Amino acid sequence: MVGAGELFSRVRFRRRAAAGPLRPYVEHYWLIDWDLERPHLSQVVPHPSVNIVFQRHGAGPPGAEVAGVGLGLFSITLEGTGRVCGVQFRPGGFRPFLTRRGHGTVGELTGRREPLSEVFPAADGVSFVPGTVLTPAEEDERVAALDAFLLGLGPEPDPAAGRAMELAHLVRTDRGITRVEQLARHEGVSVRSLQRLFANCVGVSPKWVILRYRIHEALEQAAGHPDIDWARLAGELGYSDQAHLVRDFTGTVGLPPAEYARAAGGPASYLDSSPGSAGH
Repeated sequence: MVGAGELFSRVRFRRRAAAGPLRPYVEHYWLIDWDLERPHLSQVVPHPSVNIVFQRHGAGPPGAEVAGVGLGLFSITLEGTGRVCGVQFRPGGFRPFLTRRGHGTVGELTGRREPLSEVFPAADGVSFVPGTVLTPAEEDERVAALDAFLLGLGPEPDPAAGRAMELAHLVRTDRGITRVEQLARHEGVSVRSLQRLFANCVGVSPKWVILRYRIHEALEQAAGHPDIDWARLAGELGYSDQAHLVRDFTGTVGLPPAEYARAAGGPASYLDSSPGSAGH
């Protein structure tokens, strides 16, 4: 494994905006190129987002897959050379692309990684896309290829997905939202209706989304701050006590908060766990 300093000297990671018509649905594109002399373990705490991932490792053939919302910590070992071009959708933003083709719910993809050609059949031209996206040397050309691919899929306006995206954004930005009942009252619907909306359009429950965004906030504050006041942070994030935050954090990240804070930036570093992170 390599240290974080060496990793980021050899791994180019950047985010790019999608074309204007796609921005209501797409959080961002994420692009990674690497050239490593030794393997590096990268770990990401996924957001409540679906990703489309185009990737090539070494001299292998290009591939593409749809990654549903990841429920656990995502780990991958980067080695040799490689390139990834990814699309991170807004929570709920992938649903309009399924709607047009009469596919099932986003929840059917949760925790799964499916070949792109199975989610969007070859009749849509998907089988020719991976090389088109990954081959150009110029970054702008790769971004343009991603734009052309998604515009070709033609998202179908979906009012339910729009509501889900708005509510997920509210959860992300308003720390005061700590319970599903609050979100249901805000929307003027029952908890059960809200659960169905999120299952169909986001892929996970509203409670899961609330907890995951709070864990991301804890990750941000913990990184590089081993002396953080966890009891204070637990209260700020809406937890009843520190023990509940420690339990959720440990279950998600695989390390207790204090241990993560000490280890952040170490050899097995988190490539990007901030809101809008690369990967998942």
